Amino acid sequence: MAPSLDNQYLQVDGKYLFPADACMEVEDLPQSGTGQTSIFCGVNAPKIVGHHFGPYPYSTLLPFIKEENIFVEFLRRKKKVAFANAYPKIFYDYINSGRKRLSVTSLSCLMSGVKLKTVTDLRRGNALSAEIDNRRWVESLNYNLPVIKPATAARRLLRLASKQNFTLFEFFLTDHLGHGRYPDLMKYTLSVLDEFLFHVMKNLPKEISLVICSDHGNLEDISIKTHTRNPALTITAGRNAEALSKKIVHLYDIKKAILELNL
Repeated sequence: MAPSLDNQYLQVDGKYLFPADACMEVEDLPQSGTGQTSIFCGVNAPKIVGHHFGPYPYSTLLPFIKEENIFVEFLRRKKKVAFANAYPKIFYDYINSGRKRLSVTSLSCLMSGVKLKTVTDLRRGNALSAEIDNRRWVESLNYNLPVIKPATAARRLLRLASKQNFTLFEFFLTDHLGHGRYPDLMKYTLSVLDEFLFHVMKNLPKEISLVICSDHGNLEDISIKTHTRNPALTITAGRNAEALSKKIVHLYDIKKAILELNL
């Protein structure tokens, strides 16, 4: 059984798959800047701006990102947080040059004092590459790293999450594939992601709540190169999975739903 517009709600073994509204009462196509701000900050970002905007956040959203992102909310409560993704040297060279065109995720960390992980963290097994298995770091960035199995990456993420109150891992290659429709990469990338998620959910400790979400539709319709107005696929598993699935209707509900479990 696969999710579709005619079959938007699935429940299997305490895991819940359901739609989250990515349009949020704004007519144009959802974009990452406003979508991610809505997820991380719990605000209707496209309505604040007057339209969807991306991939980077609109300037008027920066105060929300600084003061209301989910990392800073946890830190105010004296909780431990981590962003699991490692960044290569080229990223640090970019921000050290003074250029600040960054994603909502990176800005949320930098504005909250959350440590951004490096190749050293990746090499020590304390971080994940954005593509899960390190392959792009090796083949495109020429790093001397092992290409790891998705199951190994899953164990690393769960180990990191077990030490935190909130842990974020960001995977964006599905958006990249949806825009470019790269047939050579599609099968490999999705097989890595499927195996990774399988091992995360199979080995998820009972005390951990897992939320998987997207900031917009895209990959589900590769007949076009743009985003879609479809609901964003969302999955909850582990502790309070059912309660989370009932609390999330729009993207801006996700932050509040997560925080309410950690009062």
